[in-house]
Amino acid sequence: MDESVSGRVREVIRGAGLSQAAFAALAGITPDKLSKSLGGIRRFSSLDLALIAEAAQVSVDWLLTGRQHSPVGVAARGDAAGHGPSLTERAERFTSAYDVLDLLGRAPALPDLPPLPAGDPDRQGELLALDARGRVHALVDAEPALLATGELLSACEHAFGVDFAVTELPGAVDGFAWQEDGFRLALARRDERWTRQRFTLAHELGHLLAGDAAEPLAESPVAPGRQAEPDEVRANAFAAALLMPEAEVRVAAEALDFAELVVRFRVSPSALAARLRRLDLISAAEHARLRRRTTAECHLATAAMDTYLREAAVAAAERPPARLAEGLWSAFEAGETTLRPLAALLGMAPDELEGRLEPSESSAAQGELMYQP
Repeated sequence: MDESVSGRVREVIRGAGLSQAAFAALAGITPDKLSKSLGGIRRFSSLDLALIAEAAQVSVDWLLTGRQHSPVGVAARGDAAGHGPSLTERAERFTSAYDVLDLLGRAPALPDLPPLPAGDPDRQGELLALDARGRVHALVDAEPALLATGELLSACEHAFGVDFAVTELPGAVDGFAWQEDGFRLALARRDERWTRQRFTLAHELGHLLAGDAAEPLAESPVAPGRQAEPDEVRANAFAAALLMPEAEVRVAAEALDFAELVVRFRVSPSALAARLRRLDLISAAEHARLRRRTTAECHLATAAMDTYLREAAVAAAERPPARLAEGLWSAFEAGETTLRPLAALLGMAPDELEGRLEPSESSAAQGELMYQP
């Protein structure tokens, strides 16, 4: 088998059962360009490979290297077992975007991560969260725990090079994390229960910062204080310390009642009750009583239902990884690729995305319409 780029392009053409001319038309490349590239007269451009990958439903990385983002299986926790193939398909929607951006020289930055601290898993999680809070605070000059979820995710994307997405996941899966040399990815399900989603995303960030997700990791349920595996204990401790930092919780607990604390830290009553109990701020009986309250009830009691409804609406909506979307849009504006990779990332057909954008001037160099959002 020919292991060159041209060889792999020939392979996908054969697999499509089309002639070169028909495949060129399908991909949106002139037959002359495709023929010359396959014959070695000209090199495939980044745009050529993006178009071919989209038409053939393969990754650009595979066309270039023959390497696949195809894990043998997904490490699953709890009820997530058995959803490996489905999760892999969903993850590839995002890893394909990394492939395109890498090919175009637009791969998003991957900042160095802190070394894993010494100590037991609880201590490791607390120390990782302390470091993470410091990095985020340096970016936004605000306490991370008090940020709205969208603001927190945006800050963490830039601080750690982790790309967060909220999307449809199989029924039993709350969260998913995966990291390789070129990306760090965390997914959570679309869910109006926004405090649960917020804790899940923080939990997945904990896995990524600890290096737990070199093998794709899916899990359900994410329940504060209930997992037994060391990496799960660490990720839970990280999420709790990131969203409910000890010093801030102790100070706030002296002035605010329980419902006000729920609203202030944007967490569920069960997560807050577990944190207060761990910090020895409430008794076991109080923990059992308080954890039965609901997030909506606490917001209603503090006249904060507008915040509750706003967060619920955001959590129920699709959230693409912002850095990837921005990178693909910039590449399209620069004429380096078409709208297809961005449409794929957003889970839309290219013509649907075109229909949502306002046409502006035509790009003579590329022979395509340019669009402004």
